[in-house]
Amino acid sequence: MQLSADAHSDYGSDILVRTPTASEYGSEFDAEEETLIGDLLTQISATAPIEKTVIYRSSAQDDALPPTVLLHSSPPSALVRLAPDADVELLPRRVQRSASVEVEYDSPSRQAWSGTVLLLLYHTCSRVTDALTESKIRQFSPEHERAPPANASSPDKPDLRSPLERFRTKPKKPLSVTDLVSPAWCELQYWYVLTKFGRKPRTQAMKQGSKIHKVLEEQVHEIVPIRVQSREDGFGLKLWNTIQGLRTLRETGLTRELQVWGVLNGQVVNGVIDEMSYTCPDPAYEEALEKSKLQASGGTLPLGQLSLPEAFANAGQDAHAWLGSVGPERTVYIADVKTRGAKSVPAGASLRPTWMQLMLYRKMLESLALNTVDAETIFQRYDLSSLESFAEPFMLQVIALAEDSEIRKHNNLSALWSLMISEFSRTVDTFSDVLRAEFRYSKTGEVIGSEVFTYDSKAIEAYISKELNWWKGEREAEGVDIEEAFKCRICEFAGECTWRKNKIDEATEKHRLRTASRAKAAV
Repeated sequence: MQLSADAHSDYGSDILVRTPTASEYGSEFDAEEETLIGDLLTQISATAPIEKTVIYRSSAQDDALPPTVLLHSSPPSALVRLAPDADVELLPRRVQRSASVEVEYDSPSRQAWSGTVLLLLYHTCSRVTDALTESKIRQFSPEHERAPPANASSPDKPDLRSPLERFRTKPKKPLSVTDLVSPAWCELQYWYVLTKFGRKPRTQAMKQGSKIHKVLEEQVHEIVPIRVQSREDGFGLKLWNTIQGLRTLRETGLTRELQVWGVLNGQVVNGVIDEMSYTCPDPAYEEALEKSKLQASGGTLPLGQLSLPEAFANAGQDAHAWLGSVGPERTVYIADVKTRGAKSVPAGASLRPTWMQLMLYRKMLESLALNTVDAETIFQRYDLSSLESFAEPFMLQVIALAEDSEIRKHNNLSALWSLMISEFSRTVDTFSDVLRAEFRYSKTGEVIGSEVFTYDSKAIEAYISKELNWWKGEREAEGVDIEEAFKCRICEFAGECTWRKNKIDEATEKHRLRTASRAKAAV
């Protein structure tokens, strides 16, 4: 059995389990480490209390349990995680719904137990992994390929390939929202991260943040395991979880950890949205925003459209208050949760990456809801066969958990994608321009505060274009402006940063010229 820590994902468990199937990526452990793992497993199995093996039964109250992958089940649904032929992830199980299970594809491992969930494996792995060096642990899922060598090219011969070619071209994973927004803090810093590590190393702060995200997610989804036997099964599980997340939103008004995909300027991008709800985070801010839009349009609303105060005032008066619909417009609000080591809310330039992240999510969601994302482009990027039927064992597990045969009616990626698009149309009428960032204290999870932003389509389009120009190698990475030099004080690459050195030289030269000019004027 191979173990791997989820060193890349910011969400879900840090541990994933894989049975001894042949890996397409090769072994991560040498003979000595495999012996160590075997000894540790032997010790643990001898001392582990029997109650660590927990079996959950499917019941009317809990709804169904998903297969061997990570399933999400909200307070209302269940989540599951994957494992191929011997991989593991989990699915969610809904408490309020009897026929839907949400599955979360969190990593390489994809393994499932139909109808029952064994937690002993997870506890055991977590203890074994503590004894291993994290730098030796890798993920095996098609979406989390191992990082490229830090020094792929000869020290004497610089690698002239673009960042996209070096780090995000097949067989490596595609771009993520993190890849696009991290440079908003400092492009040069992210370039150093990629060239030295291949991806951002998981710090203790990131791991603590993952724990808080997991707690928040479990308020909405219950995580259950399920087994998959192919890449198509694995990606299908991700689509299934997104479908269940949308249903949870429709039924409870809130969902978390919703995975989305998009195609931006020809590049496939994926991300995970922390929170979506029908509740406006700041009604006063939204009303002011609507008024400013009204003024910008010359003070007139489109024919037949009510102002927000009028709409809410009329909503409860009679059955015809909302013309053309059976209920209030379903406006979805997007939020992102950030954890911080200090009990303060960031401001100014420190908020820019978060603002860009939220706007990217909104743009991607809107494209999915409008069905303008080409599914085949997504499938081809992941080397998936859109018409290949899911494995029978995989479908049986989902059927057992969902207590219906919906997955059989949508038994391939193309059909399941279509179902996901239809769920968007049932769940969302519009996405609000009000975006919220929530900040939590990393040690306790308590809310420190929040900030609201306004979606700006022109700003995000310009940002995407600029960042993809860098990724494609059409320009060099840039450091921060002098006004944001405070970032350099906490940057691990400050000592070798050429941008910083050049800025210091520029400032020194300007000071020398000013001094010389004053001296000449004094004469």
